[in-house]
Amino acid sequence: MSVAQPLSRLLPRRRTVLRSLFALTVTAFTGGALAHVATTRADGAGRAAAGGFDEMYRGRHIQGRPVAGAGFDVRVDGRPLHLMRCAGGGYLTPVDHYSSYPTPLAAARGAVDELGSARLALGAHHGVRP
Repeated sequence: MSVAQPLSRLLPRRRTVLRSLFALTVTAFTGGALAHVATTRADGAGRAAAGGFDEMYRGRHIQGRPVAGAGFDVRVDGRPLHLMRCAGGGYLTPVDHYSSYPTPLAAARGAVDELGSARLALGAHHGVRP
């Protein structure tokens, strides 16, 4: 004579199912984010501005060119603009640390927008003295 157990004892509890789904979701998104960071090149190659740029923007001359192993050399009216690479693949400038830009060109345009009529200082990036 076997005693049949109720169905509720055989199925996993709701809490266990929800915890498993949450763990699976976190693992999938973390893996996706790490894969994006791992496959993004530090020099910005493969992006829209990878070949360099030379343009006039709001009356300012913006130039940028890729530099092997060092990212991008960006200049605004001939003065160097330091770009810092973000972990997510974007760029920051010392002119505006609060905004991240997807490409070096967008970062240079953002710096020009923030500067207004002011000129970029010669020693604008870290560690450089005029």
